[in-house]
Amino acid sequence: MQRIASVDVYRGTVMLLMMAEVLNLGHVASELPASSCWQFLAFNQSHVPWAGLSLHDLIQPSFTFLVGVVLPYSVASRRSRGADTRSLLIHTFKRSLILILLGIFLRSLHREQTYFTFEDTLTQIGLGYPFLVLLGFADRKTQLWAFVGIIVGYWLLFALYPAAGPDFDYTAVGVPADWSHHYQGLAAHWNKNSNAAWAFDTWFLNLFPRETPFLFNGGGYATLSFIPTLGTMLLGLFTGHILQSSPSARFTLLALLKWGIVLIAVGVLLHFTGINPVVKRIWTPAWVLVSGGICFLWLAGFYWIIDYRGSRKWAFFLKVIGMNSIAAYVIADGGMKNYITDALSTHLGAHYDQLLGVPYATLVSGILVLGLEWLILYWMYQRKIFIRI
Repeated sequence: MQRIASVDVYRGTVMLLMMAEVLNLGHVASELPASSCWQFLAFNQSHVPWAGLSLHDLIQPSFTFLVGVVLPYSVASRRSRGADTRSLLIHTFKRSLILILLGIFLRSLHREQTYFTFEDTLTQIGLGYPFLVLLGFADRKTQLWAFVGIIVGYWLLFALYPAAGPDFDYTAVGVPADWSHHYQGLAAHWNKNSNAAWAFDTWFLNLFPRETPFLFNGGGYATLSFIPTLGTMLLGLFTGHILQSSPSARFTLLALLKWGIVLIAVGVLLHFTGINPVVKRIWTPAWVLVSGGICFLWLAGFYWIIDYRGSRKWAFFLKVIGMNSIAAYVIADGGMKNYITDALSTHLGAHYDQLLGVPYATLVSGILVLGLEWLILYWMYQRKIFIRI
């Protein structure tokens, strides 16, 4: 099957944003508090405290969305090579297990024992991926009803779980008593570390060996987010069907734009009416809609430039990253950046990063690290070494 170039470039953009964490723009902003430019850049390289979003918050849903986009192409490619349904399912469950274990492995680096956690990108995708593939065999109507069921069912799970009362001790779950990001009324059912997903984790995560009992996640993240994450992957699957069966490039572009606008509008309406807040950390239904809509629009933009207009040369830098996304993820989230940073200090001197002054130290070191990481991916690209799971 012919690759959709815009998908690779979109994926490369997402992974570049993740790899660019090494720039640590927050440090530069803290050193230059009067600069609104650096404050803006730092905000968009960090996660919002609870509701709302920044550019950085869109990395995980984009990566997840693209898993669904490529699924129809992946299945078609394997079937063209003689794979039957049984072998596809075996490969699916193997891939799911590898993603979960890889996520746990990366989260356990520099810890005294295995750190069992299931809220990071890889484990969330791994938990939902088998269901995505099974739904991929179903007809479009079934897939749509599954998406609606996930959104409504997950909303009900939180809405029916009792909201924290006035006597609830938020400090015991890592939340300041006067935290300004808590909601009142119906939206209070989605407050940090006092919701249905948090209650599930206080049981589930304590089934695994731990250094200390699990009481809460500092960021409010939850294992059960893999359920609405499956909703995000289904939006990607719908998009993959559009790309695969569209009668023309113009039809594809208009469909992506239309659905992106509709999803964002519905999600924003749910947020501002208090029915459901847009919270990435617990992947609320409103977040699925808003972030999914943005993914539609982002892909539409890349599709228009690259596949519709045929402008591709500028995107080679991103394509190199996008075609080896698992390798890029491990490089960014594993120990590679620390190894490169230490090597740069050894060979360039302890204060090489102060070339432009102390405030820009992380920027200088980060650009060098990022460049070397890209060269590793380019070396793999030149030799056609692509990590697949």
